[in-house]
Amino acid sequence: MILSVNFSGRSRMNRFNPTVPADQYLADSNVLFYLSDAVTQLLEHKEEYTQFGVIRYFAEYFSSVKNSNHVLFREFNYIQATPHNRASFIRVFWRCYRQIGKSGDLLSMLEYRSLLQLLCPDFPVMLVQSAARIAVMDDSIDCLISFSDFLYAFQLQFYYQEFLDSVLVIYQDLLAGKSPNTVIVPTSTSIEQIPSVFTEENKEEEQKQDGVEPSTLALCIDALCDRSKHSHPPRSCMREILKQTDRVSYYSFLMSLAKQETINQTIGVLPSNAELLIDPEMDQELDKLIAQISVSPGSNSSSSAVGGLKEVQRKASPRRNIHHRRRMEVESDGSTEETDSSEN
Repeated sequence: MILSVNFSGRSRMNRFNPTVPADQYLADSNVLFYLSDAVTQLLEHKEEYTQFGVIRYFAEYFSSVKNSNHVLFREFNYIQATPHNRASFIRVFWRCYRQIGKSGDLLSMLEYRSLLQLLCPDFPVMLVQSAARIAVMDDSIDCLISFSDFLYAFQLQFYYQEFLDSVLVIYQDLLAGKSPNTVIVPTSTSIEQIPSVFTEENKEEEQKQDGVEPSTLALCIDALCDRSKHSHPPRSCMREILKQTDRVSYYSFLMSLAKQETINQTIGVLPSNAELLIDPEMDQELDKLIAQISVSPGSNSSSSAVGGLKEVQRKASPRRNIHHRRRMEVESDGSTEETDSSEN
């Protein structure tokens, strides 16, 4: 089996490069993770998938992974399991809700949580709160937020979650007055019990001190990058931001990072801010749906809309989510009778 896609979120590796050991390639590309999940899905839904043939099933599974369509309606543990999954979920979120940005609507944190949980039912609210805090500079997560501001903040928070949690631990140590020599650079296990948002006491203390010394924070972040096994933003980008101010707070630092085009290019799934709301392929799908609704009789407009939505779902969702699509179709038309028309 030859896989040309990079599932790791790192620089592309040559599958046939003799300098890359096979074990390292498999570990860095997460191929074994996807193979294990593919087998698990096949066994759990054997009767559904075997009718298409096992070879075709595996081909479509890995095709959906390559095309970033594999995370839709999956559980949170799956979508956060690899850098590729995280990037794919960010892309799906953007494409599904781009029209919100085009309409100029401002939404609350709770509304963004609801949108995310339509795509991933068990998506944790803490991550949504953290993204909202970045977008509003920790002023108040009850503020209404534009789609573009939330999207770029969410991209940063979700993709680099473990690294940012470690930076928060370092920041809180510096804010408490510890010298750089006594600040403990966290490991992935040492931050598991640390909350990802400030307590009220932390926030009041930060307001009194107006942040920390940027050069000191930069040194600690450099040390963290040396030790961290998780993805982190480019060091040059972080250093450049920290050079531009005399004092820096945690959320002002993250907000500056979220707006950096370098971060966007590194993750590689969202367009620039100027092109964020442009997606001709999706516009064509929406035009088709609107056309179907407009030509339908009044009594059948609802069923026509449902049919159009099913067509969009079939194109957006890989075959491996057939059981999810069936459930959605049954719920949407109020029927308890299953149909296999979408798979034929």
